[in-house]
Amino acid sequence: MSREFPGGSAPPWSPNVADEPYYGTEYGHFFTPAERRAADALTSRIIPSDESGPGAREADVVVFLDRQLSGFYGRGQRWYMRGPFPEPLETQGYQSEHAPAGLWRHGLAALDAHCRQTHDGRDFADLTEEEQDLVLTAIDDEEVEFESISAKQFFDFAKEMTIEGFFCDPAYGGNRDMAGWRYVGFPGARYDYRDYLHHNGARVDLPPVGLMGAPHWSR
Repeated sequence: MSREFPGGSAPPWSPNVADEPYYGTEYGHFFTPAERRAADALTSRIIPSDESGPGAREADVVVFLDRQLSGFYGRGQRWYMRGPFPEPLETQGYQSEHAPAGLWRHGLAALDAHCRQTHDGRDFADLTEEEQDLVLTAIDDEEVEFESISAKQFFDFAKEMTIEGFFCDPAYGGNRDMAGWRYVGFPGARYDYRDYLHHNGARVDLPPVGLMGAPHWSR
């Protein structure tokens, strides 16, 4: 008995029959070019690349964001999105009056506006990395406030989604080439780990496999 799956592909039950993981060639068409530039700069400072490994840019986190924000999640389609909207408690989840897509759109615009006002007309992406870090540190310390939304709330949500994009399954657009999983040594969404149940904490040194397979299976 056969079963149809999205895109006509089946789960990778055996080597050499899996689809290639996603490699960042498509967007969800949410970000404008200016927003994508700002989001790329922002996420690249949240998870920067350095001598220890790749960062958000190498992992295509912006592709993950663009896909998520262009769909039902970005619209908050499955959430209760009516007021009241009091100041949220630390124990509460998402509390903005804007759906995620709206929060990002307002947040990126406000971030660029703040930087233009305080840094000689330059957008956030035009600042040096040191200047960008100072701006984000001030926002995180609640020393900066935006007019239309909470700067702190936007930054906290941006950090949350950046981490999700860095460590998500590549099928969702981020974690390109499984960069995040390779960085932490996660073997991925493998079908069976029974051979490693009694490894007594030893490192499981296996190449990562995503929901749609692994690059070396079909290359």
